[in-house]
Amino acid sequence: MDSDEKLEWTALEYEEKERGNDWFWALGVIVVAGSIASFIYSNYFFGLLLIIGGVLLGAFAIKKPDLVFYELNEKGLKIRNRLFPYKNIKSFWVKIDGEKPLLFIKSERLFMPIISMPVEQDFAEKIKNFMLSKNVSEEEMKEHPSEKIMDSLGF
Repeated sequence: MDSDEKLEWTALEYEEKERGNDWFWALGVIVVAGSIASFIYSNYFFGLLLIIGGVLLGAFAIKKPDLVFYELNEKGLKIRNRLFPYKNIKSFWVKIDGEKPLLFIKSERLFMPIISMPVEQDFAEKIKNFMLSKNVSEEEMKEHPSEKIMDSLGF
């Protein structure tokens, strides 16, 4: 590989879900019922927390996903403007099976050490070879079960 070779791609921040009015009505009913029950039992803080959480959840559900820029270069993996140097990446995995290929990296971060990002089908093998050429170990990883639960709930 050339010393200045790099791979670049863009992908949506998250897969956009189509949420109908029923979804928002269900959210509103759950939040209102939960907060009313909290106020009845004098748990005002929890009631307020439910209301704030419901409003934020509704706002995030309306928000359109941003287009994220990814780059693999000589220094590391760049996500938007943040660089993950190869020395801080413990391992990686390119999941090709399924409808959308994903790149997983295990970093040294304490909070959420495994980061997943969508990749283009044509780039999956190139990314794997690029990471291996940088002496990053390959380790099979998969999506956390909580992501699958959130996906089935429409998040």
